[in-house]
Amino acid sequence: MNGQANIVLVHGAWADGSSWSAVIERLQADGFVVTAPQFPMAALADDVARLREVLNRQNGPTIVVGHSYGGQIITALGADAPSERSTHDDRTG
Repeated sequence: MNGQANIVLVHGAWADGSSWSAVIERLQADGFVVTAPQFPMAALADDVARLREVLNRQNGPTIVVGHSYGGQIITALGADAPSERSTHDDRTG
């Protein structure tokens, strides 16, 4: 491990993990391990299960960032999340 936190980026509705491309590049250039998984967006419970699966595979401290609907997925994960620090990016556009 490089000493940096892992970062998991959760996309919003009508988007996918590629919407984070520019952010991923900058974070990786700074030495972060970045994951931007795809979410099925068929049901909130499925998206929460997917996020939990992704988080369980992280090695070390993890920061979770959500855009728009991604913040709802993170929030729905609840207090039983494995010690992630969460933030919600409420940018529009």
